[in-house]
Amino acid sequence: MTAGSSPADSAVRRSRRRHRGGGIRGHEAAAGWLFTAPAVLLLVLFLVVPILMAAWVSVSDWTGQGNPFSGAAHYVGTKNYSALLTRDGLAREDLMASLRNTLYYVLLVVPTQTALALFLAVVLNRRRLAGRGLFRTAYYFPSVTSSVAISVVFLFLFGGAGVVNTLLSDLGANGPTWFADSNGLIHLLLDKLGVHSAPAVLANYGLLGQSWWDWLSGPSVAMTVLIMLAVWTTSGTFMLMFLAALQNIPAEVEEAALIDGTSPWQRLRMVTLPLVRPTLFLVLTLGLIATWQVFDQVYIMSQGNPAKTTLTPAYLSYAVSFNDQQWGQGAAIAFILFAIIVVLTVLQRFVLRTREAVADE
Repeated sequence: MTAGSSPADSAVRRSRRRHRGGGIRGHEAAAGWLFTAPAVLLLVLFLVVPILMAAWVSVSDWTGQGNPFSGAAHYVGTKNYSALLTRDGLAREDLMASLRNTLYYVLLVVPTQTALALFLAVVLNRRRLAGRGLFRTAYYFPSVTSSVAISVVFLFLFGGAGVVNTLLSDLGANGPTWFADSNGLIHLLLDKLGVHSAPAVLANYGLLGQSWWDWLSGPSVAMTVLIMLAVWTTSGTFMLMFLAALQNIPAEVEEAALIDGTSPWQRLRMVTLPLVRPTLFLVLTLGLIATWQVFDQVYIMSQGNPAKTTLTPAYLSYAVSFNDQQWGQGAAIAFILFAIIVVLTVLQRFVLRTREAVADE
């Protein structure tokens, strides 16, 4: 040990020399692979292999009987994909209807649950708030409750003679038949404004088998129940993520903003949001993936009804595969959904990075 150097300095220098000399030693790398091998093996067996099998099924004519890799299925190329994307027929109509329904579901659920989770986190992050632990538990409880149980509860709440309609009746309003009303909210609003039928320009033209009038219908009354359920059950989880990010913000930053005389809105927009941007991206990404993959609530509460206005790609993939025995098309729907999620996630990341770069300038 040289004069004037501490044992800690010597350890740091030895660590740096080992790093420059070749990084991790051979036996250390082998030990690392040994400890990670079980997890890697499980991922390969239960994630990678099923994905590869589904990819083969999506380009084959497998009927669900026999081993698809032992002659029970034959390669058909892009036939299943073309039936869903380019060929006129019921398959494409159902897929486009499911994409339209899910698009409105995503556009309403993701911003609402993100804004609500951030609001709850900001409120619960106040040091002078009494009973913060109780409120955190209450807001988070729906997130850990079984989605099946919550879906059944919502079926009773929004039934024809359920609690919601009973309360509306007591207030002098007639509640809708929630799970039997296929009318879109935008169409209902236009009907109140005197537009009772589709204009010719919207009825005669459209996109991928759906007229513009259908695309602009808005979420159905039945879909609004699923939207409310999703917002209520997911905001608690995202609230905890935002709360953890808020607690990592140094107190000096908030104190400096207070000294500068900023308002609460200015502190939220100029201080809080930039500092929790990574968490915001995580919340938006998780919300985007979860909403595009919604299945269990649809399966329990509506099964795509009424008039396919609650149909989603995930449920459609299940129904086409297990009910219609069209396994190739069912797998193709799953991969189309996967491509949509990947593209939207990359696009979302690009938008947030662009805004972050502009803010830094």
